[in-house]
Amino acid sequence: MYKELKKFKVTNQFSFTAEDSLAEVCNASEGSGVFLVYSVGDEKELIMVGSTGTVQNNGTLKIKNGGLQEKIVEGHQFAKTGRKYSWPAQMKIENISTLEVVWYETFNDKTKVIPTFVEGQVLQNFLDENGRLPKWNVAF
Repeated sequence: MYKELKKFKVTNQFSFTAEDSLAEVCNASEGSGVFLVYSVGDEKELIMVGSTGTVQNNGTLKIKNGGLQEKIVEGHQFAKTGRKYSWPAQMKIENISTLEVVWYETFNDKTKVIPTFVEGQVLQNFLDENGRLPKWNVAF
């Protein structure tokens, strides 16, 4: 686990296979924060980092309906609408049997850390360690 994530108390994880319904297995909250996606096989590899929620000028949070839950299930990736469709297709292409998704609320009543800041920290550490971004992150 990345040290930046240890301070966040509202967190959980779930596993997903191409045969699962992402909407059914996703246990993410409707809060704002970050999510890390791992490919699980012989080894566990971080393949994507994402976030949701924007902090406004006045310090409040602008959140899209559904928060992390909605972003994980319905977010667009691989030029297809909704990860509920694009993840199973990409998993088949890459021969990935299981994804593990770990999510963290970074901005709530008790904790106020900008989601994209945390996303950037995790991606920077990954870049420092690997010389590249996780393979499902196109850019940052």
